[in-house]
Amino acid sequence: MRIVGGSLRGRTLAAPRTSAIRPTTDRTRESLFNILAHGFEDLNSNTRVLDLFAGTGGVGLEAMSRGAAYGAFVEQHPEACGLLRANIGALGLSDHCVLLRRDATKLGKIGGIIPFNLVFADPPYAKGLGEKALISAQKGGWIQSDALVILEENRDVDPQPGLAFQLIETRHFGETTIRFYRFTA
Repeated sequence: MRIVGGSLRGRTLAAPRTSAIRPTTDRTRESLFNILAHGFEDLNSNTRVLDLFAGTGGVGLEAMSRGAAYGAFVEQHPEACGLLRANIGALGLSDHCVLLRRDATKLGKIGGIIPFNLVFADPPYAKGLGEKALISAQKGGWIQSDALVILEENRDVDPQPGLAFQLIETRHFGETTIRFYRFTA
């Protein structure tokens, strides 16, 4: 696993030793960010990325490599938190990130953090956790109005995160489907 673009391109990421963590592949991440760069243009120095079910942090760290100013990584799996902490430190991003060790489906109120304008969720597939996490983020005030929200799921799943999430595009990558939504709170 590595960062595939931006200022940190080519830097290696610590990878899981078990199958309990399923990182987004380099190829899918590269495709995702190509879609963002050419179709949405949402990634810039004002971008604040919220990476739900962050795992090793590959997607959020990729966003930061490509210009995002700040990243919040939500993860509760102990191995993933260790890998994520190591990846943030190795890339020198500790001053621009926060690791929140908690259940992404039970975020609670945002507190003193500014809401996010780019949200990525890569939950364990086919368990309905992506929708629950997005609804939790919505209720807690974590998502800025007009934010771009991206949900990665199994191809056979049709997530229904709610009316505030307007589906604008769907892309398939083998057994994986990535859906792009606009948050219209």
